[in-house]
Amino acid sequence: MAIDKSNALSDIERQRQANIAEQKALLKELQLTQPTGKFASAGKSAKSDSTKSKKRAAPKRVKEEESPTPRRQSSRLQGLAADSEVAKRKAEEQYEAAKEVERVKKIRRTDSFTQNDMFVAGQKLSGHSLIGIDVVNKGVAEPYLRTFGDEEIEKTTDKDLKALREEMNGLKLWDKWDPQRIKITPERVYTMAFHPSETKPLVFAGDKMGHLGILDASQEKPEVKQEDEEEDDDPDPVLTTLKIHTRTISSMTVHPSKPTSLYTASYDSSIRELDLEKTISVETYGPESTNIDEAVSAIDMAPDDPNVIYWTTLNGGFARYDVRTRKNSVSSWQLSEKKIGGFTLCPSSSHIFATASLDRFMRLWDLRNLSFDEPEPIAEHESRLSVSHAAFNAAGQIATSSYDDTLKIYDMGPKGISSWAKGHTMPDQEFRPDTVVRHNCQTGRWVTILRPQWQLNPQSHIQKFCIGNMNRFVDVYSAGGDQLAQLGGDGITAVPAVAVFHRSKNWVAGGTASGKLCLWM
Repeated sequence: MAIDKSNALSDIERQRQANIAEQKALLKELQLTQPTGKFASAGKSAKSDSTKSKKRAAPKRVKEEESPTPRRQSSRLQGLAADSEVAKRKAEEQYEAAKEVERVKKIRRTDSFTQNDMFVAGQKLSGHSLIGIDVVNKGVAEPYLRTFGDEEIEKTTDKDLKALREEMNGLKLWDKWDPQRIKITPERVYTMAFHPSETKPLVFAGDKMGHLGILDASQEKPEVKQEDEEEDDDPDPVLTTLKIHTRTISSMTVHPSKPTSLYTASYDSSIRELDLEKTISVETYGPESTNIDEAVSAIDMAPDDPNVIYWTTLNGGFARYDVRTRKNSVSSWQLSEKKIGGFTLCPSSSHIFATASLDRFMRLWDLRNLSFDEPEPIAEHESRLSVSHAAFNAAGQIATSSYDDTLKIYDMGPKGISSWAKGHTMPDQEFRPDTVVRHNCQTGRWVTILRPQWQLNPQSHIQKFCIGNMNRFVDVYSAGGDQLAQLGGDGITAVPAVAVFHRSKNWVAGGTASGKLCLWM
């Protein structure tokens, strides 16, 4: 008997359409109401089967953020009807409230606060224990490869240079504790400074979240008793952590004639003074409104005046303020359309200062004839890429670091900087670097920008500065571009990008992105 294939196919097609209609109705019901009972189980089972058939999803990337932005939450996931106006309004209110909490955290604090207010971790400070009673690289190296050492020293023919090289290479990594155990700040180190005391190596470090870390390197490691060795009782170094700013601490300084005060500048638009005897922090300067964003990038003070603070901003501004006057009596200039990353005053002629900016220029300025309306530099030099910092020393020499992988040294001493009259300018063809040193400055996103820092009062007639090395060292150079040392040691597992000299002693400190301290003495 012949089978009518068209009727059979028609029956199958009708059954398939009926199944599809039934599934659509079920899905519609599941979307409109909260699944319960067997429907909930069925939904989970279907979702599980569907997941198995799909390609395995790649793991989610976790983005590091300074303060996570609150996320909106689905009403359906909260067990509320999707079309509920009450649920929508509640979710919006929760989101805005969380967003406001995060905003308030970043607003600078204008009030004064004591050690108890800002203490985070470590040992609380006392004035007596803190201050004491005296108040040319040939190319970019391969990763982690030393490029300067004993062989280069032996080849040196200049007696003075050789003696200084031997002295600087004789510095040893502080061995009381392994560098991995000296976590001076909770987050990435952005700036560091030594206290000017020559009897106590006191190191300050500021991180990207506004913490100030303090280490007294004169401390001795306590002896572990024999009965405690079995318990592995090996104490960490005594550190102190204070929360003095709400955002990145970008710069800090201690004036040698005012050793009881540490001035710190921050991206929260404020400059604060920390009394090292009383451990009280007060705001020295801040915009009139906390809603004004004028992130401070660097501060400096003239050697002969402990009462006037100078600073630059990420908005290209420059300002001067006398702490003995009212807060609103600030003189300010707009020197650049782009970020000024660093600047310093000339120690021997404090009316002259140098700025380094994102627009690729290093410029010299004279405060004596600096117009408020249209300020003009007295000299400028353009690099191929942005200039990170411009550091003056007492001899009138300027060291800059740039993203074109060079360190440039400009010698203004022979050009008579100390005798320049008001209105003196230099043509571009005369204002050029006297020495260019090849140096890898490609720090990337996670390493703090490399900046040169001079020893302000060296005991030798040879001027010298230090700068971080991407191969996990700190390099020391002379003003003539000769490398004097490459400081390293066991236990350094990250780049000591923030490197600073003590103003007179041959002490060098380096800070890493993990908040660790490396100290050579």
